[in-house]
Amino acid sequence: MTRYLSLSDLLRFAATALGEEPVVRDFGLLESALARPATTLFGQDAYPTVHLKAAALLQSLCGNDALVDGNKRLAWAATAVFLVLNGHPPRIDQDAAFDLVVAVSEGTLRDLEQIAAALADLTTVPGDG
Repeated sequence: MTRYLSLSDLLRFAATALGEEPVVRDFGLLESALARPATTLFGQDAYPTVHLKAAALLQSLCGNDALVDGNKRLAWAATAVFLVLNGHPPRIDQDAAFDLVVAVSEGTLRDLEQIAAALADLTTVPGDG
């Protein structure tokens, strides 16, 4: 069963990532980003794999600009925790994570399958450590 993040989780991650309480521009945008990975269509998951769900979360948090500052930091922190909660912890490769988040934020990487593949490359396989 997939574990999803709550709004209070997201705000806690934002405070940690920013080193201070986040200034939220639009709570609705945060909530919609959190809801996207759990979307279903006709009873089927719209994003059937953990990496597609994480890609949807990352893309939404990067694109929604729900915070006044720190959207990219929050996007990566939330995506990384989502992956950990669901058994796919990211390896520590700050450069690759930074490049991915910037590409998604700037719109140079838009295809969800490609974002999911990049996240899969950054995560460990369950049982590998």
